[in-house]
Amino acid sequence: MPEPAAWRYQKITKPMFDISAEDRILAGRVLTMAGDVIEDGFVQIGGGKILAVGPRAEMPKGDVTETGGTIMPGMINSHAHLNWDGIHDLARQSMDDPKPMSAFKAAGNMLKSLRAGITMVRDLGFHDMNLYSKQAVEQGIFPGPRLKVCGAAIIQTGGHTYWVCREASGPDEMRRAVREQVKGGADLIKIMACHDTLEFTDAELEAVVDEAHRNRLPVTAHATYDACINRVAKFGVDCIEHGGSMSDETIALLLEKKLPIVTTFAPLVQQSQPEIARKFGIPEWKIEERIKAVADPSRYAGLKKAAEAGVPIVFGTDAGSPAVEHDVVAPELAHMVKVGVCPDNIDALHSITIRAARLSKMDHLIGTLEAGKAADLIVVDGNPDQDLFALERVRTTYVAGKRMHG
Repeated sequence: MPEPAAWRYQKITKPMFDISAEDRILAGRVLTMAGDVIEDGFVQIGGGKILAVGPRAEMPKGDVTETGGTIMPGMINSHAHLNWDGIHDLARQSMDDPKPMSAFKAAGNMLKSLRAGITMVRDLGFHDMNLYSKQAVEQGIFPGPRLKVCGAAIIQTGGHTYWVCREASGPDEMRRAVREQVKGGADLIKIMACHDTLEFTDAELEAVVDEAHRNRLPVTAHATYDACINRVAKFGVDCIEHGGSMSDETIALLLEKKLPIVTTFAPLVQQSQPEIARKFGIPEWKIEERIKAVADPSRYAGLKKAAEAGVPIVFGTDAGSPAVEHDVVAPELAHMVKVGVCPDNIDALHSITIRAARLSKMDHLIGTLEAGKAADLIVVDGNPDQDLFALERVRTTYVAGKRMHG
C-alpha cells in the first residue's frame, strides 16, 4: 500500500472524544440484511463487535438494555460532500468559505449524519478538506461516522466544477494530482469525466486511472450520460457516480466489468417539492424544471434497464447540494423504488447497507448484522422495510459499538 499520510505517524495519548464501546443486548425486530427478517429477535454487542444475532428465544442471559423498534445495520451514504451545507450556493461556498468555516460545516454534517443513522460516509470532495475530516474522526478529535474520502476530485483545467477540484493538464500533471491525494491519505480517487462535453484526453484519462491503480486505490467517475459512462468504463474506472442514459452496449460493458452505479436522485427530488425548495431559496423556474424532470420516466430508463440487467445500484444523495442536507435519506430511497432502480423497499435498504459496504470493500466488517462483524447498527421506530420514511425516526446509532446518538 502507499506510504501512510503524515498524520498517521502522530502519537495520540488520549482521544479528545474517548467514547467507549458498550456491552448491550438489544431486542426488537431485526433486519440483518443477510437473510430473513427476525420479527422478534435480539442483537448482542460487546467489545465493538456483534456477538450474537437471532430470535429472542435464543437470547443469552442478561439485561436487555434497549427494547422495541427495528434493529438494522448502520446506513452508508456513498456519495456526499460534508463541507457543503445544502443551503448556500455551491460555487460561492467552494471559492469563498475560509477553511475553518468549511471544517465547522463538516463537523456539523457528521453529527447530522449520525443522528440520521448514517454510520459511514463516502465523501467525494470539497477541495481536499475531507482528508482533515477523516483525520479528526480517526484521531478522536471529533465524533463522526466512518469515512472513506477521495481528497480533492481531479478535473482537467477549467473543467466541470473546477472551482472545487484539483485542476490538471497533461498526463504527467494527472499523475501528480493523484499522488497528492494519495500522500494526503485518500481512500479512493474521484475524477470529473464530463459535463456538457467529455473531459480529459485519452492520455490524461489513461494516466489518472493507471496512477490510482498503481497505488492500489479505486477510481470513481462522475459520469452522467452514455458516451461518458461507456468511455470511462473502457478506461478501467471502478465505479460510476450519478449515471444516466445508457445503451445496451454500455450496460453490457458495466456487467462485464462488474461496475456499480451510485445514483443520486435527492437534489432532483428535494428541489421538485415547492414547500421544501422555497425554504432553500430555489428559484421558481428551477422548481418548475425539476417538477417536469421528476415526472419524466424517460429520464430514468437507462438506469432502470441497467438495474434490471444486474448492474449493482448503490445509495447516494449528493448531500450538500442545494436542498439536500446530510440527514436526507428516505426521499432518495423512496425515489429509487418509485423509478424502478430498486424493485422494492428491501432492495433499497440493501443499496444503503450491504451493497454500499461492498462498494467500499468494507463488507467483511459492516453492512449486515452478523456475529463477528463490527457493531455498526441503528434502532429505528417503525418498520423501514414496509415504510422507508420510518428511517426518519432513528432512535439510536452505534459505530463499532460506541453510542453516537440516542
